[in-house]
Amino acid sequence: MQQNLMFQPACEHSEVCLCHSPAFVRINTVLTRQAAKAPPITTATVAAAIPAGQSTHSNATASATQLKAFINVRIFDGVSDQLREGMQVIVEGNKIQSIEPADTPLPAEATIIDGKGGVLMPGLIDAHWHAIMARPSMMTAMTADFNYIQALAIAEAQATLLRGFTTVRDMGGPVFGLKRAIDEQITVGPRIYPSGAFISQTGGHGDFRMLSEVPRAPADSLSYIERVGITAIADGADQVLLRAREQLMRGASQIKFMAGGGVASLYDGIDVTEGSVPEIQAAVTAAENWGTYVTVHAYTARAVTMAIKGGVKCIEHGQLVDEQTVELMAQENLWWCLQPFLDDEDAVPMANPASRAKQLVMSAGTDNAYQLAKKHHIKTAWGTDTLFDARLATRQGAQLAKLIRWYTPLEILKMATSVNAELCALSGPRNPYPEKLGVIEAGALADMIIVDGDPLTDIQLLAQPEEVFQMIMKNGQIYKNTLENSAI
Repeated sequence: MQQNLMFQPACEHSEVCLCHSPAFVRINTVLTRQAAKAPPITTATVAAAIPAGQSTHSNATASATQLKAFINVRIFDGVSDQLREGMQVIVEGNKIQSIEPADTPLPAEATIIDGKGGVLMPGLIDAHWHAIMARPSMMTAMTADFNYIQALAIAEAQATLLRGFTTVRDMGGPVFGLKRAIDEQITVGPRIYPSGAFISQTGGHGDFRMLSEVPRAPADSLSYIERVGITAIADGADQVLLRAREQLMRGASQIKFMAGGGVASLYDGIDVTEGSVPEIQAAVTAAENWGTYVTVHAYTARAVTMAIKGGVKCIEHGQLVDEQTVELMAQENLWWCLQPFLDDEDAVPMANPASRAKQLVMSAGTDNAYQLAKKHHIKTAWGTDTLFDARLATRQGAQLAKLIRWYTPLEILKMATSVNAELCALSGPRNPYPEKLGVIEAGALADMIIVDGDPLTDIQLLAQPEEVFQMIMKNGQIYKNTLENSAI
């Protein structure tokens, strides 16, 4: 009997499989016939089945299918150079159905949201976010029960959405469960493009082990940070290939590789180049076989040049590159995801003197990096890279507004909406949200904000989401509405 069980078809549970037993086949046949006779499932049938006042996942889904009409708004659509006036927006389900003249008769069944002259714009996108590591301190992240870390991430995800960020590109951390819970409406948060564990060499920017854990023998177990999925330590092309494939298996939309030294890491100088061309090529092979790409953490010209030779599609940071390297980035049509790192109130607190020294060197290169990106017309995305500081996480919009040092308000708004959405879509068939993001146009996903004021003339409004974001919608559902007399 045990030998026969070895040849049973695989199934999703570990118990002895009964899927092909005669009793199961008979029951399944009866249920299938009954289902075929049942009426189709519609919004009306779902709503009728839910008791009045009961709040459930099905109820939320039914609500999302209703028509909503946004009137009396000025529209920044994510791509145009000026606001569009005299228009109204119709949302059906989770998508924008149409944008039409304001005098077009509204559908009788539509819920009307009066924007009272505010600016309707796409939801914001942070292209370098760490959902797991934004809120806890570094010590807490390294030592606390990981269930607690996940609880902090759930709370931070809710706060992120209420800051108007409806999408984040997560650049490292075990966010697959959080993403699923948000997608299934178990909790509230932004769309997440997950990288999973970032891949780091021994002693690299992603290696936060204690020296007492080194050397690691082949039979030794994984370290804590590897077990929970924060980092994947890999040396040699074969190990990189394995770890990259593991992240893709878990649902990564892109792969993150540490190609150079970092500020917060313990052992490497910021000048250190990490990995090798064959190792990066291994990660690129794994990603491209799945139709997606590799992005790298790198600051210096040498690290970025090596990454380009390895075939990556995007550079994270790059504050210490030179002009020759940026010219190469332009030739290869690379993306550059830059952060406005300055030595100011938004600098990540660094208690370690060595890390603080590295931070000062890095932030001193930020102005030059943005100037080179603009000069050579690099496809530039924006992200915060907020780490280990709950207060700093609340400044997400303020850090976006800080781009006024280098860009116009229009350029900033485009970068945080349609441009960042284009980078997210680079994941191709691994894109977990393949519909159009970052724009207000027919057929796009209905992620929108109503701003009390005009961010095209006052970009600092983005730094005040609690006061000026009057309505926040994600996927056709409204999560905040302070407009008076608006029916929801």
